Amino acid sequence: MNILLTGAGRRNFLVHYFRQALGPSGKVIACDASPDAPAMTEADESIVVPSMDHPSYFNALESICREKRVRLIVPVNDLEIAGMARHAPQFHAVGAIPLVPSPAMVTMCQDKWAAFQWLRARGISVPETFETLASARAAIASGALRFPFLMKPRWGTSSIGIETVENARELELAHEWGLIQLHRTLLAKLSKPDCGEAFLYQERLVGQEYGMDVVNDLNGNYAATLARRKLVMRAGNTDRAISVVDPGIERLGQLIGRGMAQPGSVDCDVMAVGDSHFVLDINPRLGGGYPFSHLAGANLPAALVAWAEGTLPDPAWLSYRPGVFSAKFEGVMIVERPRSTSTVE
Repeated sequence: MNILLTGAGRRNFLVHYFRQALGPSGKVIACDASPDAPAMTEADESIVVPSMDHPSYFNALESICREKRVRLIVPVNDLEIAGMARHAPQFHAVGAIPLVPSPAMVTMCQDKWAAFQWLRARGISVPETFETLASARAAIASGALRFPFLMKPRWGTSSIGIETVENARELELAHEWGLIQLHRTLLAKLSKPDCGEAFLYQERLVGQEYGMDVVNDLNGNYAATLARRKLVMRAGNTDRAISVVDPGIERLGQLIGRGMAQPGSVDCDVMAVGDSHFVLDINPRLGGGYPFSHLAGANLPAALVAWAEGTLPDPAWLSYRPGVFSAKFEGVMIVERPRSTSTVE
């Protein structure tokens, strides 16, 4: 079987992990709109495709899946997740399984206000959050929201546009500047242009932050939670972390995995304050923090390959050693541009 990594970009680690999981039984195919994407160089086969917002993008992916006999599609870019979920039947028709939740679940995850409501309805602790600037002002007046707090894009990614607001003057300035900046970043493609309120106003929690991958099998049945304590962050991504096994985080993973019933994994951010765990965010894709669990002994790619082949994974692939410290580092490589191009323009 073959695996298609879409929006491959800099995710060279996924190329390596899936290649090791497949062994001689298949290929890792990487595609990207840029022929210079580093992951394209190390894949077994690389294909240049239209940009993710091009009308022919998903038709191009379908053609690749059909012609290359792709069994699993692994998307890692937030900008394509919603479209991938909508086109899932198209991929299933040619025998490929995209690792994305249902369209309704993707919409919920990407709208942080909807995610707040979904989590709270299931008894999962979340920071107190207000939907509009007017409701935030009213909460400040009543004492329900106190400075400092966070102002964050309602539809956001990679911590872009998140501001810590210290006082009423900063709130007004942050809101005005945020509206200007919103249209200058990739958030413009995620946000709803007709939405009157593009930001949320959220209680600022002080505690220890964790990341977790909530893993389901390809039928949406909960399988495992892989967690790490974040030690250092860089540009919204985990730079250094230590693997942990925590019953409170495990409980959250079970509730989210069973509630979403997604195939594969979703990436979540959690804040521990004392004995309480609060879910900060749900990203409906395989997250960039997964390597910390892989280096601690987990092997999610091998489990996904086994499920795709109709076999049960080794339980050891969905467990790991706590206390393993890992760190990302800089690297550079010569990029060889792929000769293959999409058959669909």
